[in-house]
Amino acid sequence: MFPTLDIQQPRPFDLVGSTILIAGNAAGFEGTLSITVSEGHDEVTGIASVGSLGLRQFQASIYIPDATAFQLTRIFVTIADDTGNENGPSVVIPVLFGPRILAGYSGWQPYTVRAGDTLTGIAQSQYGNADFQPIADANQNTLANPDLIFPGQILRIPRNDI
Repeated sequence: MFPTLDIQQPRPFDLVGSTILIAGNAAGFEGTLSITVSEGHDEVTGIASVGSLGLRQFQASIYIPDATAFQLTRIFVTIADDTGNENGPSVVIPVLFGPRILAGYSGWQPYTVRAGDTLTGIAQSQYGNADFQPIADANQNTLANPDLIFPGQILRIPRNDI
C-alpha cells in the first residue's frame, strides 16, 4: 500500500520562520489537507488543496502572525487528510521555530566550526555579544551539550533583520 501523505518539506528539525512552507505528494479527501502547527499549548491551523484523484504534488504555506504565538522553540507541523475523521492518515513533523529563537528572525547561515571555537566565541563574532543561546536552540537536534562542539561540525546561525 502506498502512503497517501509523502511530506518532503519541512524536514524534521528544519529551522523555520513565520511562514512555514509545506510541500509533498498527497491524496486528500475532496482535495483538502488540514495543516496544524502546535507546541502543546497553542495552535495555528490552515488548509492545503490537492487533487482528489490519485497522489499529486502540492505546495502550501501557513503563516504564524506573532512570534509569541508559541511558548516553546520546538513546534510540530501536522498534515492530515481532511476526512473529517480523527483516524485519517496524518504526518507530524517537529521543526524549530526561528522567531522564538531570535527576535527578528529572518533566516540562518551555516557556520563550520574551527579548532579552538566555542559557542560563546562564535556568538561574539556573529552577534557582538556572548549570548550563544540562539545558536544552541537552532541546533538543539545536533548539540547534546553546548560545551561539546568539534572542528568540521556545521552549525546553523540564526540571523535577524533588526
